[in-house]
Amino acid sequence: MNSEDAKQLDLLSIFHFVLGGILALFSCFPFMHVIMGVLIVSGKFFEGTDGGHPPPNTFGWIFIIMGSLVILCGWTLSVFVLIAGFKLKKRKNRMFCMVIGAIECVFMPFGTVLGVFTLIALNKDSIKQTYGQSLVEDTVENNFTNTI
Repeated sequence: MNSEDAKQLDLLSIFHFVLGGILALFSCFPFMHVIMGVLIVSGKFFEGTDGGHPPPNTFGWIFIIMGSLVILCGWTLSVFVLIAGFKLKKRKNRMFCMVIGAIECVFMPFGTVLGVFTLIALNKDSIKQTYGQSLVEDTVENNFTNTI
């Protein structure tokens, strides 16, 4: 592998660390929904209002459960992006990094750009050889996927 490929993989790993942090940060926003759900369930959300009937507790539980699921999924994805950054830095597990790069494409605009650049870089022949995948293995892999 030449120095240009090494620099490219190092930059990709740094950007994976940055994107992982951004995803973890933005995954904290649904805490507002969880807090609102807790307030609805406890009855404190509509405490000072006159008249009207507060919504049923089920409504609050929907806020709590859905908010918690979004937080959990976001943090899980951010951990996977950070792991991909570490694996890119150590030049290990190319397929894992490609899968995470493909998933990142969903998160516009930064994830899309990073995912596309990751997929392009990891499909270069010189980088494939760095990861220990020979061109013969790649040909066998392509033939297998074409037959399915």
